[in-house]
Amino acid sequence: MSIYAISDLHLSFAADKPMDVFKGWENYTERLRANWNRIVRPEDTVVLPGDFSWALKTADALKDFEFLEKLPGKKLLIKGNHDLWWTTAKKLGEFFSEHNINSANIIFNNCAVAEGFAIAGTRGWAGDGAADKKILAREAGRLDASLCAAEKTGLPILVFLHYPPVCRDSVSDEILSVLKRRNIKKVYHGHIHGAGAYNLVKEYDGIEFRLISCDYIDFSPLFIA
Repeated sequence: MSIYAISDLHLSFAADKPMDVFKGWENYTERLRANWNRIVRPEDTVVLPGDFSWALKTADALKDFEFLEKLPGKKLLIKGNHDLWWTTAKKLGEFFSEHNINSANIIFNNCAVAEGFAIAGTRGWAGDGAADKKILAREAGRLDASLCAAEKTGLPILVFLHYPPVCRDSVSDEILSVLKRRNIKKVYHGHIHGAGAYNLVKEYDGIEFRLISCDYIDFSPLFIA
């Protein structure tokens, strides 16, 4: 049993947002399906830290979740900045139950246990404005709650964020403070695409950062543990 991860699928089976208009994304859903089926086994777990679907409402994401449900493995989703379909844990649980989405769950102010690890994370954020600072404070609190739950399991912890806490000239001190206080040494994240993926900060203040956006890892779930 293994843990894999892949971020930023940007599925749009019911939305008019085809990603294959971008260079490198041609036929990406079929490439993703083929690679996932080749790599992931039914007993494995795949973490998807953000930007899963372009849908604006939960109901509109159904076809995207049906695509995900047909792929092997258990799936753990973390919210991204484009996941506008995301509501509350209770409502999403009801949606999954109603539509027989049995292999998906979310991480939101909590952690998940899989393959002998505690998996923690949150969306994160970036920006220096007053509104951004409020969001960052809230996201730091969510990350802290998730890591607190993870620590209580007594298991080694894996951390996933959507936004990188450090990106060129942008540093999210609120998020970094939580990571350092909890002694986290490695973080997996998404959000970055294209040319921006090749000049990212990969280590900062003793913490290693690994980009797992699907176009960066060739639409193949990345082995984590």
